[in-house]
Amino acid sequence: MIRKIIATAITGLIALNGLRAQEPFKRELSLGASFGTTFSSVSFAPTKVQQKMKMGYTGGLTLRWITEKNLGLQAELNFAQQGWEEKFEEQPQYQYNRTINYVELPILTHIYFGSKRFRAFVNLGPKIGYAFGEKTSENLGGARPNTENEQHDMPVEKKFDWGLCGGPGIELRTGIGSFLLEGRYYYALGDIFNSRKEDYFSKSSSQVISAKITYIIPIF
Repeated sequence: MIRKIIATAITGLIALNGLRAQEPFKRELSLGASFGTTFSSVSFAPTKVQQKMKMGYTGGLTLRWITEKNLGLQAELNFAQQGWEEKFEEQPQYQYNRTINYVELPILTHIYFGSKRFRAFVNLGPKIGYAFGEKTSENLGGARPNTENEQHDMPVEKKFDWGLCGGPGIELRTGIGSFLLEGRYYYALGDIFNSRKEDYFSKSSSQVISAKITYIIPIF
C-alpha cells in the first residue's frame, strides 16, 4: 500500500513538472519611472584631490523587454547629478563642490530569478551621457586650502560621458504593477577634462553609486 502511494506521488510530480515545462513563456514589455539618489566622486591623476562622496539626485523613464525566461533588456532615459565634493581636513570651514547635470542612456542586460510575485535581479551594461549644465558651490573666497586647486577654475571640457554600470535589485510584482529597489555602480571610461600630454590632468573620470526605486507597469 505504501509503495503504491509513493509511486502515485512520484508519478504526479513527474506529470506536474511536465505540465510546467509545457507552459508557454510569455514575453513582457513594461514601462515605468524611477527616482533615487547618487553618491559620486571624480578620480583625478596624476595628483589626487581629497574628496568625500557628493550626494545628488537621479530620475527618469524605464523601458524593459523580457525576451525569454530569466533574461531581458532594459533601456533608460535619465536625468542624473554627478560631480565631486572636496574635503578640507585641516580647514573644515571651507567647502567646494561641483554639480554636473547629465542626461543619460543606459542599455542594460536584465537577469532575474524568483517567483511570479518576488524576484531578485542584476542589471549590467554600458551607459552614455551628456553634460548639459554645471554649478559650483564654494566659500573659498580666493583661498587655496588644498595643494591641488587647478580643477576649481576648469569648466567641464568633455561633455560626452560613457562607461559601464551594473548592480543588484529586488522586484515585487503586484496587480497594479511592479516595484523595484536597485543599487548600481557606474565607472566612467571617459574624462570630464581634456587629458592630452599638454593638459594638467591625465585622468578625471567619474565614479557613481546610486540607489533608486522604480515603478513599472506591463504594456503587454
